[in-house]
Amino acid sequence: MSTLVLTSHGRFCEELKKSVELIFGPQDEIRTLALLPEEGEEDYVRKFKALQEETNGDKLIVLADLMGGTPANQVSKFVMQGANIDLYTGMNMPMCISYLNAQMTGQPLNLVSDATQGVQYLNDMVPKNE
Repeated sequence: MSTLVLTSHGRFCEELKKSVELIFGPQDEIRTLALLPEEGEEDYVRKFKALQEETNGDKLIVLADLMGGTPANQVSKFVMQGANIDLYTGMNMPMCISYLNAQMTGQPLNLVSDATQGVQYLNDMVPKNE
């Protein structure tokens, strides 16, 4: 069993979850962990540890907003200590949808390829009126 955790600077993770829920409906199994402006690293680590306890040892699939940012850096410390965590950065909506689709179909996770395939320059793809 795994739990998807969305984490970010500010409330981006919470709003991303709401956007995913517009497509898939309520997703109680998706957890969010926002680093708020008034919080520091210690606050974030405390909240992350509490989340780990609440998920009863489930494998955590953590999507962080930014490589090198506090959320990703702090979670990477847990990874280095051997925690049952898969950590990805560059969190976006295609990654969340990919996770949910894999859960529903039993297919393997392809978060990185699914996320990057969603990046397209549409001007080159749409017909132009000339």
